[in-house]
Amino acid sequence: MGKPFGIPVYVSWTWFIVAAFITWVFGDSVRSMLPELDTVAAYAVAFVFAVLLYVSVLLHELAHSVLAKAYGLPVRRITLYLLGGVSEIEKEPPTPAKEFMIAAAGPALSLALAGGGLLADMYLINGGGIPQVLIWQLWLSNLIVGVFNLLPGLPLDGGRMLRAGVWKLTSKPSTGTVAAAWGGRVLAVLLVVGPLAMAAVAGDPLDYRDMIWPVVLASFIWMGATQSLRVARIRARIPQVNARSLARRAIPVAGDTPLAEALRQAGERRAGALVVVDHDGRPVAIVNEAAVQATPEHRRPWVNVASLAKSLEPSMILAADLTGEPLIDAMRETPAGEYLLIEGTGEIYGVLATSDVNRVFTGV
Repeated sequence: MGKPFGIPVYVSWTWFIVAAFITWVFGDSVRSMLPELDTVAAYAVAFVFAVLLYVSVLLHELAHSVLAKAYGLPVRRITLYLLGGVSEIEKEPPTPAKEFMIAAAGPALSLALAGGGLLADMYLINGGGIPQVLIWQLWLSNLIVGVFNLLPGLPLDGGRMLRAGVWKLTSKPSTGTVAAAWGGRVLAVLLVVGPLAMAAVAGDPLDYRDMIWPVVLASFIWMGATQSLRVARIRARIPQVNARSLARRAIPVAGDTPLAEALRQAGERRAGALVVVDHDGRPVAIVNEAAVQATPEHRRPWVNVASLAKSLEPSMILAADLTGEPLIDAMRETPAGEYLLIEGTGEIYGVLATSDVNRVFTGV
């Protein structure tokens, strides 16, 4: 839909569902507040409100994203969808203070919009009519959005603020994530149990249609919190990722070497991978292990290794001493099935398979 501040903004098809729902629900309210409007005009005003509400959501997400960019964190995009919006910030903030500020920026802007709308409703817009109805509903909606997002549980902004606080106290971002994620799970339960308990205490019959949004929001928060717990478990294993320990030792072979001979040499040297080199000894390709396994034994003396190899891009050559986050970042920059590991002296160390790295996180 555009690139404000250089940040691409996308609208999911699910937005049209919520826009239609808001138009349908708010249309009846508009008709009661503005009886002079006919049905079509009332629903048109309701649709305008749905659009303006999501403009407010966009501003909320822009507050997160613009501050993240100011801190040097890349922002992939903003997406508006069924339950609001999401800013895809590609890296974690480096400090709890920056995490807190980025998280707080969205609710702060929503509350500022609510305050501005309230002042406009009180002092600038007089005489009622469509403008006053829209502004009144918008400032109230922004107040709800701002306060709701401050609740202390992931994936809400308040959860990220709680995570930053625990991170600051413990010096462990993973501990902050776990605390805030469990806060999100508690919130999800309260969103469903709260209305049920209030109806039971009051002795009023419960209209189960009133439970649709609490259940939808609770499901969203529960799934987001659960995903955050899974991410925390994954990140806890990242320090275990060591290029040397996960790689298969490799030997260099010329491209015209028969596969049978290359495998014989690899067996003698207890290597698990083959790297094709040029006449100057520079690595140019990695022999694909799956292709080797698929080649029948009787054909291996007649197939050269170059025909089973995949060319090496410069970004697929990594330092053998990479570990943890730097290794994951290097692999993320250039997704591939295999990487060549090189010693500081330029010698070939081995081949690192993405599948071997993934196995570190299996079962998380």
